[in-house]
Amino acid sequence: MVKAVTSFGRSGLSDWLVQRVSGVILLVFALVMVCKLGFGGELTYEGWKAFFDSIAIQVLTTAALLSLVAHGWIGMWSISTDYFTERLMGPKGTVIRLAFQALCAVVLFTYLVWGLRILWS
Repeated sequence: MVKAVTSFGRSGLSDWLVQRVSGVILLVFALVMVCKLGFGGELTYEGWKAFFDSIAIQVLTTAALLSLVAHGWIGMWSISTDYFTERLMGPKGTVIRLAFQALCAVVLFTYLVWGLRILWS
């Protein structure tokens, strides 16, 4: 059996599960933000800062950032392995796929570090 070394969970089932769990976490985060924006009263800097100073919101936001990275990586890995293949793109398909995956990894890592720095500083 061939194993894909760039897959997140190392198997289709674990990738599927990570995708679903991360999607639920992102949905919960989005609902909390919509409720805060829609029903949270007047938006001021002090109110927004106090909201994000809450440890529960910081933990939820951290979980959302990690979920975004995991969800994004699995999605982009799936796209790259489906469309950037030697069969569809010729002999350079593997090189293009690996370059695309490397670019996605750098972008997702940057988003994670940037988001965590903003949140926890």
